[in-house]
Amino acid sequence: MAGDATPSVGESGTLGFMLRAFRYRNYRLFFSGQIVSVTGSWITTTATSWLVYRLTGSALLLGVVGFASQFPSFLLTPVAGIFVDRWNRHRLLVGTQTASMLISFVLAALTLSKSISIPWLITVSVFQGIVNAFDMPGRQAFVVSLIEDKRDLGNAIALNSSMFNAGRLVGPSVAGLIIAATNEGWCYLFDGVSYLAVIAALLAMRVNAAPKRTTPHESPLHQFIEGFRYAYDSRAIRSVILLIALVCLAGAPYSVLMPVYAAEVLGGGAHTLGFLMTAAGGGALLGALWLASRRTTSDIGRNIPTAGVVFGAGLIAFAFSRVLWISVPVMVIAGIGLMVQIASCNTLLQTIVEDSKRGRVMAFFLMAYFGTMPFGSLAAGAVSTRIGAPYTLALGGAICLLASVWFATTLSALHSDMTTALKRATAHAAPRTGNSGA
Repeated sequence: MAGDATPSVGESGTLGFMLRAFRYRNYRLFFSGQIVSVTGSWITTTATSWLVYRLTGSALLLGVVGFASQFPSFLLTPVAGIFVDRWNRHRLLVGTQTASMLISFVLAALTLSKSISIPWLITVSVFQGIVNAFDMPGRQAFVVSLIEDKRDLGNAIALNSSMFNAGRLVGPSVAGLIIAATNEGWCYLFDGVSYLAVIAALLAMRVNAAPKRTTPHESPLHQFIEGFRYAYDSRAIRSVILLIALVCLAGAPYSVLMPVYAAEVLGGGAHTLGFLMTAAGGGALLGALWLASRRTTSDIGRNIPTAGVVFGAGLIAFAFSRVLWISVPVMVIAGIGLMVQIASCNTLLQTIVEDSKRGRVMAFFLMAYFGTMPFGSLAAGAVSTRIGAPYTLALGGAICLLASVWFATTLSALHSDMTTALKRATAHAAPRTGNSGA
């Protein structure tokens, strides 16, 4: 089987339970490769923000570059979801990771040769956004195939979030050190090399031929309409996707303004930016580990609005902080709230959606998650030039608070839909055994 599970050692203990998805060989390979690559990606993200601000000193251009990297996802992710449900997901990921590696090497060459400019950054960011439009839903759908017992799916998603935020915790700090010692080009070079780890891990997997999920006679347009109707007709799926869109439009682009906040509000430099980004990543890591330790998903609906309120309140508190020793712990709190909310939404959707439509539904989720960020980044950059970064962040936090309160009022109406879907998914879960693979 694809999971190729090994016996769970110490699964009854807290640590063993938190790491139960590691029973599956392919998941272990996926996790180990991704954690290296994700760290490199966060190094690049931090380096790009600082490079744009160093070259221009403009909050608006920070938003423009962020928009360029994320807007292709908004346009292409729903279309990409169709092909994720048609193509071999394993081969798709090998291709997208290879393309991302080449893009990082191009950025490194341009920066180290001192040929880098804002037009070049925008152009390369657009290409990376196109690759991400296929990579993100492919990765989300592929992970599910690595977990044989679907009762371990929530744990795998939480561990993925932990891995993502471990990279987010380490990456910005490493980027700050590299930039202070050399320049941004070496950050891009490190990122390019880091992709070799995930490509090697993907090639080392033993993956069976994927079952046919769609017939070749179905047109892409028909599949798109089918996936859209499926998502829209489910109140639970529809409400979760709308909530994520609001939160990511208003609150998640806070990272675009971090260089402005670090330099102008806190009076720091690249090190201060690294501290702030690391604090947010550390909080998100704590939130993901808390989710991994959960023994049930029965209360996942209640986690979503509660975590959203924590994120919104944390963002507002951060906006009015003027000293680093307050800003850092507040960003930890905000990071916890944002991660728990997004990962809980992801877990809920992955649990209730049918596998034949998983790529398309997760594409809609990712369009709401990443696709709205470019508009948020652009708006945050434009608004901050008029009212300043602190008030822009406070406004975004308030919108996230209101969106989470709205979702909380819908829980009673969504409860029956969620319960029915979760019971259906559990009924199809394989019996848990100590060794569920070959």
